Amino acid sequence: MIDKNKLDSLFKEAQTAALKAYAPYSHFRVGAALLCEDGTIVTGVNVENRSYGLTVCAERNTICSAVGRGLLKFSALAISTPDSVEPVGPCGACRQVMGEFMGPEAPVRFAGSGEKTVDTTVGELLPLDSLHELKK
Repeated sequence: MIDKNKLDSLFKEAQTAALKAYAPYSHFRVGAALLCEDGTIVTGVNVENRSYGLTVCAERNTICSAVGRGLLKFSALAISTPDSVEPVGPCGACRQVMGEFMGPEAPVRFAGSGEKTVDTTVGELLPLDSLHELKK
């Protein structure tokens, strides 16, 4: 488990990353910061395309970037959505990718520009994940 200060720092990285998002169509920027088991932090953003189906979420971009660097073990994820006052959680596709590479106990924090922050886990976001259930 990571401490609150580490999660706060990770979320600040996600906030900074969100400012680099490419969101000319929705104007909804998302930044993510992934804490790898070795202490490396990898960030990513959403990248939109005029064909919305080709848009890639920040969470998946971040995880794929880490995997491309040879990093496969992740401890926590933070997600920032500065264009929403309320926190916006990851979509279903991102939850599936998170479940592929992160254990159910891994912390996830997400928040918008308002005061509310959601601290949860991968397991709470993706309950009864068959990948982890089959490993039992």
